[in-house]
Amino acid sequence: MSTATAGGGPASGPAPTPGDPPVTPSRSVLGTRPWVAACFLLPALALLGALVVYPIGYSVHRSLFDASGGGFVGVDNYREVFTDDRIRTALRNNVIWVAVAPTVATALGLIFAVLTERVRWATAFKLVVFMPMAISMLAAGIIFRLVYEQDPDRGVANAVWVGVHDTFADPAPFPGAHPRPTGDLAASGGGAFTTKSAVRAGSPAALPLVAVKPEDVSGAKDAVPPREVAGKVTGTVWLDFAKGGDGTAGRVDKGEKALAGVRVEAVKDGRSVASTTSAADGTFTLPDAAAGARLRLPAANFAASYGGVDWLGPTLVTPAIIGSYIWMWAGFAMVLIAAGLAGVPRELLEAARVDGASEWQVFRRVTVPLLAPVLAVVVITLMINVLKIFDLVYIIAPGSSLDNANVLALQLYQSSFGTDVNQGVGSAIAVLLLLLVLPVMLVNIRRMRRERRR
Repeated sequence: MSTATAGGGPASGPAPTPGDPPVTPSRSVLGTRPWVAACFLLPALALLGALVVYPIGYSVHRSLFDASGGGFVGVDNYREVFTDDRIRTALRNNVIWVAVAPTVATALGLIFAVLTERVRWATAFKLVVFMPMAISMLAAGIIFRLVYEQDPDRGVANAVWVGVHDTFADPAPFPGAHPRPTGDLAASGGGAFTTKSAVRAGSPAALPLVAVKPEDVSGAKDAVPPREVAGKVTGTVWLDFAKGGDGTAGRVDKGEKALAGVRVEAVKDGRSVASTTSAADGTFTLPDAAAGARLRLPAANFAASYGGVDWLGPTLVTPAIIGSYIWMWAGFAMVLIAAGLAGVPRELLEAARVDGASEWQVFRRVTVPLLAPVLAVVVITLMINVLKIFDLVYIIAPGSSLDNANVLALQLYQSSFGTDVNQGVGSAIAVLLLLLVLPVMLVNIRRMRRERRR
């Protein structure tokens, strides 16, 4: 049965019955009117447009104009991005960062998460490893700028490195020492010093040195003048400097200090025929084979103290900064992986052990595959973070190595606001960074959708 409309035509649909609820306007799936939902979303959409969409659009537009912003240059700015040496260095460094930093930080986080499951103090260890995340990039940069100081007395890294080096290699006894220019000793190449005249048995040799650091002779004995020994070549090595300047050059004066541990070689025709080391009182004795030879003090006696590694030099500056980044973010990776590890079914691990699998096989063939989704989240998050790295590079790298440590985000800042301001090139770099981040974000979105379907 149909009802008639006001115009006399039949109305579509069944007639309402007395028990039916009143007809209401259409609602969305969530039971909310569309215009109400739009009102609630409008502030968020406005902020998204003002803070994300507009800057992206403006950057693309600005990248097509010159430095002044008044002349259209097309893709010239993008051409400069791929031809300028500094920007190409920044791009290469970004590739190194993306390849190394997320991988190493995730691997360390996985190792920490797995190993801390078997110790009682796991919570304390995780707290210590995660603590650098509470430090800002600025503070971390200042910390590691001090850690990588070249001076071993200030830089922790070089203090440790020099300590290990000096454990296996004896330092020079008197670094920087040398003879007086007017004496019998003269430079003979490679930092060594050799007497100008040959020595004779029974005729003592004087080997005076100057420019010895006071700390190297603190506690040293007073030098003893060389004594004649029949059939032997003798001599004394000492610091030819008397307090007050009252001494005579080339002669052992009262109060002048002996130089102990100095290696002395007798050289004939460029070949060492005998050698010895000066005693605590500075004296030395060579066999009669040294007669007619010249005395040489090898360069090993005066080599400069080992100063460690130039961590912030052009060669190692990027790996050094990556190390500081890993120090900060390995804790982040560990916490996420530990959370994923807590959800791994223990019966699968026990079943693998019962079947005879070793702990390494259980880790490689069971634990890691089950943690693959979590590992993917960590790696992708760190890759996005690394592509935007700026603070650590700007703070840690000294001015002499800044170009070698350059990255795209830092170059964007320098091109846009540095000495050679060109916001057209800076905007082109910003667009390039966006294009590099987009594939990583798309992979992450697809991964999240697959996880949601499960």
